[in-house]
Amino acid sequence: MSGYIMDLRKIVGHRPLLQVGASVIVEDRQGRILLQKRADNHCWGYPGGSVELDEVVEEAARRELLEETGLTAENLELFGIFSGKDTHYIYPNGDEVSNVDIVYLCKDYSGELKCQEDEVEELRFFSWEALPPNISPPLRKPLEAWAASKRK
Repeated sequence: MSGYIMDLRKIVGHRPLLQVGASVIVEDRQGRILLQKRADNHCWGYPGGSVELDEVVEEAARRELLEETGLTAENLELFGIFSGKDTHYIYPNGDEVSNVDIVYLCKDYSGELKCQEDEVEELRFFSWEALPPNISPPLRKPLEAWAASKRK
């Protein structure tokens, strides 16, 4: 969780916060997507996290990808911006957020996969036809949009 969001939580507790996220959908050469199994809810999702104050969103996406997976994005392409009731979420600890998720697509990356301790249980590539059923709720719509783009 970002330092900014943690500071706000000290003031507002679990009350809903508007949270801006920067995320990355990583595709390998076979067109599969990299997903991570989250340690907090044990669901699958793509790498990403909160944008810090004054941080450039693309830089936040690169930072989160590196922190959570060990991969460095060489090129990022804006995939979409997702918000609304579909991205509203209550974390297992009771913190509530209304997410605005700015999602990038990355097909050009380097590095070795490495799970971030305490946040990521597993990293694995999935084809669009075989996405796991337990997707983290606020990430379902973006992942459905990604899968739909592969069917075309």
